[in-house]
Amino acid sequence: MKLHVADHPLIAHKLTVLRDERTDSARFRQLTDELVTLLAYEATRNVRVQPKQINTPVCATTGTQIAQPRPLVVPILRAGLGMLEGMTRMLPTAEVGFLGMVRDDDTLEVETYAQRLPNDLEDRQVFVIDPMLATGHTLEMAIDFLLERGVSHISTVCLVAAPEGVNYITERFGDRADIDVFTAALDEGLNENNYIVPGLGDAGDRMYGTA
Repeated sequence: MKLHVADHPLIAHKLTVLRDERTDSARFRQLTDELVTLLAYEATRNVRVQPKQINTPVCATTGTQIAQPRPLVVPILRAGLGMLEGMTRMLPTAEVGFLGMVRDDDTLEVETYAQRLPNDLEDRQVFVIDPMLATGHTLEMAIDFLLERGVSHISTVCLVAAPEGVNYITERFGDRADIDVFTAALDEGLNENNYIVPGLGDAGDRMYGTA
């Protein structure tokens, strides 16, 4: 597994406003969208492409297009939905699938309650989007779910990550799977309630106004 922490002043600025407890839901959603678009630029750096012959107004030339099969974007419900538009803005031709997962806050066990994915995932590049990588258990289940279906490369885009979650995914998968994690910040760690510190709070609640 490879970790990529985005180093850009615009990302740092937007993340600071996102963290602020005074930021309301509408602004939180807007900033999430903007941050994901910036992170997606980095996350798609190695997206597979193929040559394409075209004619410009001046001459024939060879350009580049996204290769087949198309990439697949998979938001983790529910908070991942708030990241979907920012990701598909950079990958408008990608397919979109969904994974619904819920974590028991006491046992940390994760249960999949919904999934909507293409039948054939063999050799697909997949972008999993979820606001936070905390303990790593949700991402672990999502990766296992996708690898079992033949996915060849998984890039995870999250707004903030905890060292505990990064270490857990690294130990769990090592070099046996092609996995990249892209994040705006690697935070200090987890508190006694497994919330990321300084973190964002509950991203789903803040995003949809239920906090």
